[in-house]
Amino acid sequence: MVKLFSVYLLLFEKDIFEFNFLTDMRKIFFILAFIVSSGLTAQVIEPIKWSFEHRQNGTEAELVFTATMDEGWHLYDTYLPEGGPIPTEFVYADSTLFEFVGELQKNPEPVEKFDNIFMLNLRFYSNVAVFTQKIRLTSDKPVTISGYVTFMGCDDEMCLPPNEAEFSFPMSGTGDSSGKSTIATPAGPAGSTGATGQTLWLFIIISFLAGLAAILTPCVFPMIPMTVSFFMRGSQNRGKAIRTALFFGLSILFIFTLLGALFSFGIFGPNVGALLSTHWIPNLLFFVLFFIFALSFFGMFEIVLPGSLVNKTDARADQGGFAGAFFMALTTVIVSFSCTGPFIGALIIEAVQGGGMRPLTGMFFFGLAFATPFTLLAIFPSALSKLPKSGGWLNSIKVVFAFILLAFGMKFLSNIDQVYGFNIFSRDIYLAIWIVLFSLLGFYFLGKIRFSHDSEQPFVSVGRLMLAIATFTFVVYLYTGLHGAPLTTISSLLPPPSVSHTTTVPFAGQPAGQAVAQCGPAKYADKLHLPHGLQGYFDYKQGMACAEEQNKPVFLVFKGHACANCKKMENSVWTDPEVLRMLSEDYVIIALYTDDRSALATEDWVTSELDGKTIKTMGKANLDFQIARYNTNTIPYHVVIRPDGTQHELAVTFDNGEFRDFLKMGL
Repeated sequence: MVKLFSVYLLLFEKDIFEFNFLTDMRKIFFILAFIVSSGLTAQVIEPIKWSFEHRQNGTEAELVFTATMDEGWHLYDTYLPEGGPIPTEFVYADSTLFEFVGELQKNPEPVEKFDNIFMLNLRFYSNVAVFTQKIRLTSDKPVTISGYVTFMGCDDEMCLPPNEAEFSFPMSGTGDSSGKSTIATPAGPAGSTGATGQTLWLFIIISFLAGLAAILTPCVFPMIPMTVSFFMRGSQNRGKAIRTALFFGLSILFIFTLLGALFSFGIFGPNVGALLSTHWIPNLLFFVLFFIFALSFFGMFEIVLPGSLVNKTDARADQGGFAGAFFMALTTVIVSFSCTGPFIGALIIEAVQGGGMRPLTGMFFFGLAFATPFTLLAIFPSALSKLPKSGGWLNSIKVVFAFILLAFGMKFLSNIDQVYGFNIFSRDIYLAIWIVLFSLLGFYFLGKIRFSHDSEQPFVSVGRLMLAIATFTFVVYLYTGLHGAPLTTISSLLPPPSVSHTTTVPFAGQPAGQAVAQCGPAKYADKLHLPHGLQGYFDYKQGMACAEEQNKPVFLVFKGHACANCKKMENSVWTDPEVLRMLSEDYVIIALYTDDRSALATEDWVTSELDGKTIKTMGKANLDFQIARYNTNTIPYHVVIRPDGTQHELAVTFDNGEFRDFLKMGL
């Protein structure tokens, strides 16, 4: 990042901009492409290339995966400790076509060294790595074994986003066959397709909209005319003024992207995502910050950053030129923080929980949206006259943001309550608070509530009426949740339903609410529950013993109290009647919470399979088990285990058909 900033500033500080406008535009877009290729679209740089071949002898075959690395780059091993980069993983589209014969063979063995970026001992390969997996086909008919390998490449200074390379091995009948499969080109960052890809695009859209919304805050909007005039003063050279304005916009984009990069590249520690999601200190801190910002937006007081900080950056901005433009951008970001702080904070929290390049991606699109109006108005200053004047409408937006901040700030208290098992902040209380807040917001739109900085509204405009109707409609929707409605569209933001409000979707052969008999009382069932009236276990050994007794397959899910995608899947995918029928009738369910901080009884303490330390809390024990067994710490993570020991795995998906097919593989 330091090198990136140096290149960025030096290219504009050198006396190389005495060219025509087209040349300068190319230079500017080069810088933008350089920033993006350094993080957001790093798949353009692909130093790790894969090739695949197989050797078949009857129904037995060897699958050979070869990775070739550019000089200075390395590929991580198939197992890495918690908090490290993404391990290499081979994922098969249909593993029912074959069975594994022996373990995955690696040549050469990986080198283990201490990594200064992740602050962990990591195993990796350099130059060339060959992975060989022996298999035995389950049929003598011609089949094609396909899938993809997920991997991550790093050098001594940076890491690229997780990537995928597809493979396909055409197998003949019982005859001998060998050859090379299609040499795969990387398929883009992991998660760029399917449901995960959809959630990434939704996150990008939300990030961009948050940047646009931040423009409308009272701290930012009045700065537009002042900032634009900065670029037009003292210069009769229209081309130079435009170049300076473009550089100003790119500087804002760079500053926000740099902030996201600090999280994406682990500058703040590899476990920051889990820490922000589950520990009571950051969650309480975020709630307090949201609460303080809300009070400020209501007009109780004004949040002002230290004047010395603003004055120093502002003084540097007066220097003029590209250096002045950069410090003007820095001043704009700093001054606006008293209003943009909640947007940035919420975005970073959501991003680090998603992991990978999400923080960098989110802040890139936030900065892009935030910088665009400043830049366009600096290029076309005549458009300033068409902007609405600052006034009462900005104060109204500020109040609306205050209500929203209070509502969303409650999620952090809910995280603490669920993770630590206090059972104080129930779903009903949460919904009641939201109903009150959004009802007050509806009355505010109707002009029934006014704050000290609001101007008097002699009548209700059509726009305010439409907003009031939408708000009160949402309130009615929330009210149905008090009577047991699942509230699917916002379920990821809410605490889970209490047992008394849990309803089971009816399906053929079983009346609604009827629980399938289990093998006896489940450990931890006094505090942990499954949704939709499902019965199951929260201890792996107990659940596996029950499955063996009933000769049923196991549905194992790793989940978390503070996991939004877990709640969303349970309320949008598990509710599918066929899915619910299979889970209730055909499976023994084992749900393991990886973020629960309940202390284990002394006899339940476990020795870590990763580092040999004694683990004394439920969540850490379950997480250690997940990483050791499945080489991942992502949640939700689903595994179906047949009575014969065959296993199939699936991460998050919001495709009901895909999840149904996954469950059918276990049957």
